[in-house]
Amino acid sequence: MKMIYKKFKDLRLSSLGMGCMRLPSVGNEWGTPIDEEKAMELIDRAYKSGVNYFDTSWFYHGGDSERFIGEALRRYPRDSWYLASKIAGMMMRKNDEGKYQLSGSNKDNKTFTDPTEIFEYQLNRCGVDRFDFFMLHNVSEGSYPVYTDESLGIVEAMLRQKEEGRIRHLGFSSHGRAETIEKFLTETKARYGDIFEFAMIQLNYLDWTLQKAGEKYDVLTRHGLPVMVMEPLRGGTLARLGEKPDAILKEANPGATQASWAFRYLQSLKNVSVVVSGMSSLEQLEENLETFGKHEPTNPLEDAVLREVLESLVELIPCTDCKYCVDECPQKLNIPMLLTMYNEAGFEMGWFLQAATIRTLKENEKPTACTGCGKCSPYCPQGIDIPEALGRFGKLLI
Repeated sequence: MKMIYKKFKDLRLSSLGMGCMRLPSVGNEWGTPIDEEKAMELIDRAYKSGVNYFDTSWFYHGGDSERFIGEALRRYPRDSWYLASKIAGMMMRKNDEGKYQLSGSNKDNKTFTDPTEIFEYQLNRCGVDRFDFFMLHNVSEGSYPVYTDESLGIVEAMLRQKEEGRIRHLGFSSHGRAETIEKFLTETKARYGDIFEFAMIQLNYLDWTLQKAGEKYDVLTRHGLPVMVMEPLRGGTLARLGEKPDAILKEANPGATQASWAFRYLQSLKNVSVVVSGMSSLEQLEENLETFGKHEPTNPLEDAVLREVLESLVELIPCTDCKYCVDECPQKLNIPMLLTMYNEAGFEMGWFLQAATIRTLKENEKPTACTGCGKCSPYCPQGIDIPEALGRFGKLLI
């Protein structure tokens, strides 16, 4: 079976990457142990079909994903596969002494306060002498203070590991806003230079608009960072659409699966290096292998079909982020940001509430801080009833 490969510096990476957060589990339930026989079969099939990029992290499968994928890949020549993992700074919390610490997701029940010790533990758990790709996990509004804390020194510690050859390529993942990513890249560049070589973001045809992933993609592209994609199917949502969007897709291409539409859309984005998919079964893997066996990006007519699907999934508030309303708001609310968040909450509230962004807002920054004065609405070129929309958003959060 063929596989599309992309050049990354001196490497040749499979366009389809194997995500190891949703490996087959005993009972097929979240949080249960890995079904190692099924998972090993899955990894073997992926590897032998040309997949060479495998993505794991500190807390996937309660910390057991790193151990398992290390054991699975060590059966093959070391230079024939690339292992990616992440340091979980976004899970670090301050202790009574005011120091950031990381607990959980390790069989020894250890608590770590030193990023070098965390890295060492991950390296040993995987049983490898280096990570080919290593990331700061989820640089976002909530984790920003952790990754920029000079006394903790996560960035400095990872740069030392890179100098020692135990990190081949350093990057970061992010669920944060585009402006947060821009700020992080600007500040780290001023302090360390161009230290990051790639970045991973949640990217799919739904979140291109819903989470403004297009803006994040543009920021990374402008900074010269290749994009690794996570959640290409948005946790499987884009592979199990309802009747109306399914009918739209079938009319356009009766033989195509819903998942193949989403993956082919990503093939049309030139700065995407690897699309990491968390496949849990051989059926999912085989379908994805077929899609990534040929380069067949969506064309403009097909992109129009996907926009029609998007419109059928969610009724978006048509904010264009012009910010005319912001200057008129007595509460100084970031109205465009709140309307973007409301669009996402209106589509899938459970998913939205998992996002770090909403949890970082202060009370005077939330939609409930809107007094309904209406001074903003006359300045909206799109004619949005802003107080009414913020009122509905506020009720969702109560």
